[in-house]
Amino acid sequence: MRQSQLFTKTRREAPADEVSKNAQLLIRAGYIHKEMAGVYAYLPLGLLVVEKIKQIVREEMNAIASQELIMTALQRKELWERTDRWNDEIVDVWFKSELKAGGEVGFGWSHEEPIGEMLKGHLTSYKDLPISVYQFQTKLRNEMRAKSGIMRGREFVMKDMYSFAADEASHLAYYEATKPAYMNVFKRVGVGDDTFITFAAGGAFTKFSHEFQTVCEAGEDVVYVNRAKGIAINEEVLNEETLASLGVTKDELEMLKTAEVGNIFNFGQQKAEDLGLTYKNEAGDSVAPFMGSYGIGVTRLMGVLVEKFADEKGIIWPASVAPFMVHLVGLNLEDEVIRDWVDGVYQNLRARGVSVLYDDRDLRPGEKFADSDLMGMPYRVVASRKGKEAGTFEVVTRATGAVRHLTEDELYNDFDADPDT
Repeated sequence: MRQSQLFTKTRREAPADEVSKNAQLLIRAGYIHKEMAGVYAYLPLGLLVVEKIKQIVREEMNAIASQELIMTALQRKELWERTDRWNDEIVDVWFKSELKAGGEVGFGWSHEEPIGEMLKGHLTSYKDLPISVYQFQTKLRNEMRAKSGIMRGREFVMKDMYSFAADEASHLAYYEATKPAYMNVFKRVGVGDDTFITFAAGGAFTKFSHEFQTVCEAGEDVVYVNRAKGIAINEEVLNEETLASLGVTKDELEMLKTAEVGNIFNFGQQKAEDLGLTYKNEAGDSVAPFMGSYGIGVTRLMGVLVEKFADEKGIIWPASVAPFMVHLVGLNLEDEVIRDWVDGVYQNLRARGVSVLYDDRDLRPGEKFADSDLMGMPYRVVASRKGKEAGTFEVVTRATGAVRHLTEDELYNDFDADPDT
């Protein structure tokens, strides 16, 4: 991508009504556009990050034998009434609308009820189980709080997965298998060491759940952690009963500010029973399957990465999710010889499979460097007349500020060796 061809522009200031650091930086750097509070459009650079995160999640869900699909955003009132979750007293985040043909519809905030209804047409025998499916979808939630940028939106991208099993043992085995799969996701995006599996309340889903909480000062949660024992408890369920069941005392726990980046819910057979979802077991009896629900906030995770890694200059993307690995900054491009040379470097890097954003704009060096820092690609490669005369490129690692001077062969060999680090 040539930066001169990006329709988006960087900004010195974020909108005055935007208070969250993640949204301020993402707007200024040209990753997102604010439509209204809690509602953002993802521009070309932002979409690249979202797709990188989705691909990591996709690979880890596929690895535990889940199958990808996509469900509808429009929801039938009658279906949710069966489980009493159409009730605004129980689920207070619905967006609802009247159909011109008559009746009400809701806009999907979650999909347990629809997937259970769908499986009535595909699940008949114990031989059909186990089943696990997942999707990436834009969820719509009528949140009262929408001041955390893309970390708490009224419209956001989520990965939601649903599992069905014939017996409790296989159900719990799958439930447990999702924990390392989720942790693999968080490790791959760069926050594995700061993410904890946390005992928490289930909210509108079930009595208790497990959350994946990432240490983040901009987060809305507080968790208590015992790192040595691998125990983390959400503040909302921190009581003597919980402490006793987990074998810890409050004095053993460290209090941390966190952001929830994922959650898993164990419904047992209750949800399927509420939906009237059954299958025939080996004895020929109709029984309800055991069900689990598993979510990862894709766009929320993107916001958490910005909050955790940004510095005073701008965003710092982990290499695994960066829109481009290299920000090639061309200087002295008014000189046709220099421009042709830098164009060649750009093409050579691309030919080696390196993703490159090429700043070919007619701007002063200081402006280009400031934009490069703001946009946060893992590496900045500066190609200039001075460098050409010396036979080297200045290579800056964004996360550390480390500077190297490499020859053209060294540059290509460096990225050929390990372009993702």
